[in-house]
Amino acid sequence: MKKKIILCVGILLLTALLLGLFQAVLMPKYMTDFREGALIGEYYGAAGGNDVLFVGDCEVYESFTPPTLWEEYGITSYVRGSAQQLIWQSYYLLEEMLETETPRVVVFNVYAMKYGEPQDEAANRKTLDGMRWSLSKLSAIQASKTEEESFLSYVFPILRFHSRWNQLSGEDFQYLFKKETVSHNGYMMQTAIDPKPEAPIQAPSLGDYTLPSVSFEYLDKMHALCKEKGAELILVKAPTNTRGYYWYDEWDAQIVDYAEENGLDYYNFIPLCEEIGIDWNTDTYDRGYHLNVYGAEKLTSYFGKLLSEAYGVPDRRGEADTARLWDEKVTAYQKEKNGET
Repeated sequence: MKKKIILCVGILLLTALLLGLFQAVLMPKYMTDFREGALIGEYYGAAGGNDVLFVGDCEVYESFTPPTLWEEYGITSYVRGSAQQLIWQSYYLLEEMLETETPRVVVFNVYAMKYGEPQDEAANRKTLDGMRWSLSKLSAIQASKTEEESFLSYVFPILRFHSRWNQLSGEDFQYLFKKETVSHNGYMMQTAIDPKPEAPIQAPSLGDYTLPSVSFEYLDKMHALCKEKGAELILVKAPTNTRGYYWYDEWDAQIVDYAEENGLDYYNFIPLCEEIGIDWNTDTYDRGYHLNVYGAEKLTSYFGKLLSEAYGVPDRRGEADTARLWDEKVTAYQKEKNGET
């Protein structure tokens, strides 16, 4: 009887192991295409010791460069961004990080405030699948899944990706156990230059400019969490504003009001582009939708001065172990910028 029990347990464990391995093979690796899908999981290799944490959508992971903050101000930071990251996802990612991080400042990019409900599975997967299992991940899944998605498909991704077997490539096996690093502490570098068109932007009118109440509910939760953990929450709007990708004055006014009512600082960098030194002929890689590395460095330098002087984020370049680690990060960053990798 005892041998039968051991045999059954062994069979169950072997089955679970094989299913787990099969699932790992089938899941997208995001190493060649849609590399932003690797960002969320990449954080765990650099978690801890960050005085500034960024959360938000592509506007953070393509606008703020942690190596620049380190080189110019000795600030340690991480950008926990993902494609079309919704505010409830930002909240649960922050909740997860603050279990181990003790930042001085948390920065949230407000563009996602426009969304009041789940959007699409592809973006969800790029944020949620990379999270490690925790109560925060479970809550993020429940808040994010669309009506067409099932909760179980996130618990057991093999239910979603089982049909991908005929799309497998060498990449799926090459990166089965270890992936390449695609970012620099969450910043995804873009070196191409594609100028923003000079034609004036004509934003279409909206029937209702009211930002969704659920967005403010999660912003309240984010603010409360930061207060509980002793971090200062700063709201920002990255300087990306072009045809089809608008930030309306009516939306901006609501964020200004919220910040004033709750004692928060809010920086809309769109009207500050000239002061920052951003040149839309050279500082964007996609015709003004996002900044390239040259524009991101200018914005980061500008914002880093605020973090250092107005918020007292410390300069840690005198700490030997921290400096050694960040010098390695800066070297890797400069190699990619110079086309050496």
